[in-house]
Amino acid sequence: MVKIVLKRSYIGITPKQRQILQALGLKKIGAIVKKADNKATMGMINKVSHLVSFEKVDE
Repeated sequence: MVKIVLKRSYIGITPKQRQILQALGLKKIGAIVKKADNKATMGMINKVSHLVSFEKVDE
């Protein structure tokens, strides 16, 4: 599992990055979601790495 936290605002980001954040389930600054640790999720995190922080957790 990966814990993802939205650190920066939606303001000034591209529509594609906005779609990625919405697909991850992140709506507000400080929002936390847990997602499966797979290639698709890590690719999404990589695209918006400047907006989020993440860490691997045991579940």
